[in-house]
Amino acid sequence: MPLPARLTLIVYGEEATIIPMSKHPRVDSSIHDAYEILGGFLDTKLFLTAEHAEERVPEGFHFRPEDERLRGTHWAYDLGVSELTRELSEALEAPGVLARFTRLLVDPNRAEDEDELFRTEAEGAPILTNVDLSEAERERRLTGLYRPYHEAIDTLLERSTAPIVFSVHSFTPVYEGKPREMELGVLFNREIELAERLRHHLEEAGFIVAMNEPYSGALGLIYSAESHADRHGKHALELEIRQDLAVDPRARAKVVAGIESFIAELP
Repeated sequence: MPLPARLTLIVYGEEATIIPMSKHPRVDSSIHDAYEILGGFLDTKLFLTAEHAEERVPEGFHFRPEDERLRGTHWAYDLGVSELTRELSEALEAPGVLARFTRLLVDPNRAEDEDELFRTEAEGAPILTNVDLSEAERERRLTGLYRPYHEAIDTLLERSTAPIVFSVHSFTPVYEGKPREMELGVLFNREIELAERLRHHLEEAGFIVAMNEPYSGALGLIYSAESHADRHGKHALELEIRQDLAVDPRARAKVVAGIESFIAELP
């Protein structure tokens, strides 16, 4: 039986020993209050992030009863992203960091000075959890949730040789009453060549792919991936998957295969 790509068989006399081939250490999986680390090798081609992976309200934080209408919706988290990011991590043996708090408390894909860091409206109604926030409560959410998530990414990227910070998100199948025909979006700012390569492999996997849709990286809407990539001398890409596909294991498997093909072509 062939060994996994990361392992090699060394024979000494009559004894055989399996040892890892990678020169770079593997980060272990771990769960923290504000984030989860997915284990993987630090020399893989992608470093994964998922800013909107969960709708969890951590202990010590509160969600107003009037805002319960938003639970289970895209306003609270990106459906299917946790599953897809985990499957990518396993297939690529790549590390990743997932946020473990709902973006309704604070959005880790926004800069600290952005208006939508604490969203105050959804579906035409106020989000009372965020209306008239005191400075003390803003700072408490930043200190307890937002900053630990980003610090975890920075800490691992300091050790990682991955050339690409790859963020995973999902979008709704219908927007303002109109169905969205695109199935995947590749978001980027400066990484035109890399984005085109990724688009090609995802189309080869059978998807309808749009560039910088439904949101544009050129307009600053890949904040997390790009800010971390810039700090560590890496490239930034973001994948958007339509939510009806994100919750379908068969569709996710095709996405993983397309990204594996993309990775195999990278130098």
